[in-house]
Amino acid sequence: MKILLLRLRLLGDVVFTTPLIRALRRRYPEAHIAYAVEPAAAPVVRGNPNLSDVIVLPRNSGFQRLRDDISFARTLQRQRFDVAIDLHGGPRGSWLTWASGAPMRVGYRTAGRSWMYTHVVARPEDLSAQHSVLKQWELLAPLGIVDCDRSRDAVEMFENVAAVQRVERVLAQAGIGPNNQLIMLHVSAGNPFRRWPQDHFAALVVDLAHGDPRRRFILTSGPSDASATRAIMDRIQARSDRAARAVSHPQLDVDDLRALVARAALYIGGDSGPLHVAATTCTPIVALFGPTLAERSMPWRDPRWFAESIDAGPLPCRPCRQRTCEPGDFRCLSRIRPEDVAAAAERALVAAEAEAEPRLRAILA
Repeated sequence: MKILLLRLRLLGDVVFTTPLIRALRRRYPEAHIAYAVEPAAAPVVRGNPNLSDVIVLPRNSGFQRLRDDISFARTLQRQRFDVAIDLHGGPRGSWLTWASGAPMRVGYRTAGRSWMYTHVVARPEDLSAQHSVLKQWELLAPLGIVDCDRSRDAVEMFENVAAVQRVERVLAQAGIGPNNQLIMLHVSAGNPFRRWPQDHFAALVVDLAHGDPRRRFILTSGPSDASATRAIMDRIQARSDRAARAVSHPQLDVDDLRALVARAALYIGGDSGPLHVAATTCTPIVALFGPTLAERSMPWRDPRWFAESIDAGPLPCRPCRQRTCEPGDFRCLSRIRPEDVAAAAERALVAAEAEAEPRLRAILA
C-alpha cells in the first residue's frame, strides 16, 4: 500500500500531524508512507523513521506556483498512491489530493471542495475547544483508526545531530555550561495577537534571575519579529544588574530550535510553531495563551513531561479569530501577569529536577 499525507504548512500544524504518521505506520507496517510539505515546515518530518519519503513542494506565487503544482501533480500521479489524506483542507492541498489520482482520497467537508475526496469527514469549528490533534485524527477514521492515546501518540520530531553540535557551540561561546540551568524564552509569534508584551518578558527574566545563581536565559524569536529579542534585552539591562545572565539568539532554523529546547531546563513561549516543536522534547513547558485556547492548542505530549498553560482568564472576546482586537488593547495577553508566569516557571523547574532521571532514560532510549 502507498499512502500520501499532505499538510503543506504551518510549523505548528505540521507538528500536530506527527501522531497520525506513527498511527499509520503502526496500522500498516509495510506501507510506503510519503508526506508532502512546503520547505519551512519540512524539518519537522524530515528524518521521521515512520515515513518512507518526504516530498518538499516549493512555495512560490503567481504563475510559478501554477507551474509547480502541475508538475508536482504529475509526480504524484506517477507514484500511484492508493490513499491520499489531505490534513488541511485548503485550496492547494485539496487540489493536489484530487490530482494525485489516488483511488481513496480523504479530506474535510469544505464548501466547494468536498467533491475532490472519496471520503469526507466533518470539519469541526475552528474555534472549538477540541484539540487540533484530535480534529486531524478524525481523518484516519475511514481507515479504521479511531483511538488516540496522548501517551502513545504524542507529537514527535527527531533530533538532528548536526543541530545539536551547533547549539552546543553557541552555548559554549555564551559561557553557558552543563551546570547552568538554561531557561529558553521564545519572545515572538507569527502575528501580534499572540505576542506577550516585551515589558512582561523583561520583568519575568529579572524575577527568575533572582531565584537561582545557576540560571541563564536565552531569548529567541522568529523572522517576523527579529527585533524583539534586542528590545527585551535592552529592557532587562535597564531593570537589573543580572542582565549578563541573558543572551539572545534571534533566529534559529527549526532543527537548531529543537536542539536548543532539548538542552534547556525550561521553555516559555506563546502559542506558535516553536511551542509545538518544544512539545516534541521532554523539556518542561510554560505556555502562554492569549486569543487561543489551551484545550485546542496545548502541547500534545506524554503526560509524564511537565506542561502548564497560563492565560488571562475568561474574557467575552476570547477565543477570537485574530483579525481585529475587539477591545483594542490585546487584554488577553497584557493581562497575563509576569508574576503568574514566574510562579509556573518555578513549578516547572521543581518538576524538572524530579523528572531528571526518567527524562535522561527517555533521551537515551
